[in-house]
Amino acid sequence: MHIKQILENTLTNLIQTWENEVIEFKEANDNFPTSDIGKYFSALSNEANLKEKERAWLVFGVHNKTRKIVGTDYRMEPERLHSLKMQISQRTEPSVTFRNIHEVYTDGLRVILFEIPSAPVGIPISWNGHYYSRSGESLVSLGLNKLDEIRKQTAASDWTAKVVDEATLDHLDPDAIEKAREAYGEKYSNRFSESEIKKWSLPVFLDRARLTISGKITRTTLILLGKKESSHFLLPYPSQITWKLVDKEKAYEHFAPPFLLSTTELYQKIRNYQIRILPENSLIPVEVSKYKQKVILEALHNCIAHQDYTKNSRIIVTEYVDKLSFENVGSFYEGNPEDYISGSKTPHSYRNSFLAQAMAELKMIDTLGYGIHEMNTEQAKRYFPLPDYDLSEPGVVKVSIYGKVFDPAYSNLLIQNPELALEDIIALDRVQKKLPLTDEMIKRLRSAQLIEGRKPNFHISLKVAKVTDKKVDYIKTKGFDDSYCKDLILEFIKKWGEISRKQAEDLLWDKLPDILDDKAKKIKVMNVLQSLRKKEKIFLDEGKKWKIVK
Repeated sequence: MHIKQILENTLTNLIQTWENEVIEFKEANDNFPTSDIGKYFSALSNEANLKEKERAWLVFGVHNKTRKIVGTDYRMEPERLHSLKMQISQRTEPSVTFRNIHEVYTDGLRVILFEIPSAPVGIPISWNGHYYSRSGESLVSLGLNKLDEIRKQTAASDWTAKVVDEATLDHLDPDAIEKAREAYGEKYSNRFSESEIKKWSLPVFLDRARLTISGKITRTTLILLGKKESSHFLLPYPSQITWKLVDKEKAYEHFAPPFLLSTTELYQKIRNYQIRILPENSLIPVEVSKYKQKVILEALHNCIAHQDYTKNSRIIVTEYVDKLSFENVGSFYEGNPEDYISGSKTPHSYRNSFLAQAMAELKMIDTLGYGIHEMNTEQAKRYFPLPDYDLSEPGVVKVSIYGKVFDPAYSNLLIQNPELALEDIIALDRVQKKLPLTDEMIKRLRSAQLIEGRKPNFHISLKVAKVTDKKVDYIKTKGFDDSYCKDLILEFIKKWGEISRKQAEDLLWDKLPDILDDKAKKIKVMNVLQSLRKKEKIFLDEGKKWKIVK
């Protein structure tokens, strides 16, 4: 059935059902307040959850008394209409938005169908900090009975919501608590001042940040804020993240709670440097970092939020020369990764609803169901391949974040066409990775003359990408940061007792920027050694060997 016919049938069915707690009709002219739409979004989403419906509907262009289609001129321009999605997501909590906004024309009259997702299991939706619901056809505040009904949905099944009776506030890390207050303050800066949040007692703050239940410590509290030595409360289920370096040098480290702090510590272990991409026919290079901190933390925090902690397994982050691999146990909970790339899908439920909501409160995850979209968008902004998901191993989710250029034509095409739609970038990414394309993708890319070749052997159009035999040159321009080089020096001395200048040069040589000549690299190594000396970490003995200061 054609999409137009489907939408017309949907509208007919909604009118026949008429208004109830999950359907609202409005005539709505172009001046209809966005704040009112947000209130209805919150109310209808919460009611859909309570009525066990997948979605609710807000309909513009139908008289709310006579049931007659009258049409609406609300946001006639497509770009302006769909910008409403972003406006809703910015002021709902947790941040969600419409599944879809449909336009239907009946006898020349325009009707808008706003498709609203049901609030996730255990997580009510608020608008500007207030929860709404319906009472018949009226818009009202979400009562405590309904609020509790939603929040208790996870009590029986959510491992992260369980109260740990033996744990007290003394088992929480003071630095993590301070960081949590800062993050909460940033999120709600339009509602609470920093001084006001600091005045809240710790139990009040933890409850408001969805970390505790009526003042009682939960497993979520310990995972995000617990002291390292308090991890035993979570046994026999390990709450641990392991970082592994797979390169000429091998390294690994385990990270325990509080995950609010330790994820940043893990990020600092990852080798990051600037990459220069030189577009064809340009003397001005484009500089991007190998990895974007936001992307790495989004991937890592998603692992924490979706890990199945009952499987007695840890989260693993593996660093290769050209990519990072993030691995967590627990099958993809709802749908497939591709369903979330557009940013319009919100899952109905979460494995760890209580933990996910607390992480959203502390800005560890920006939005629920939006992380995959954000990672794809950020990679595209940096002209790199998009993330890949691997679900081939049962019960395990792996995602790879790339830190290099695959196909120079792809990167150059993105540089030359900054307004390229994400759906086209996703298709072009599949072309560079030699993955199959749908017929719709092929039609779009061919129409825009972005690809050449015959199915299935497509390649990105070199003419459009403006790439010749010169290709795209990308080089290291900053090398690894000084802290990484210093760590290598200290680890070497700890293992072997001392290091000579020649050994230090050999150790760091290939970690330094390629644009430095040999003389400059020698000076750089000496600067690293001298910096450690000034910080009284090492000293130079009489034999001209560097040793650890005792």
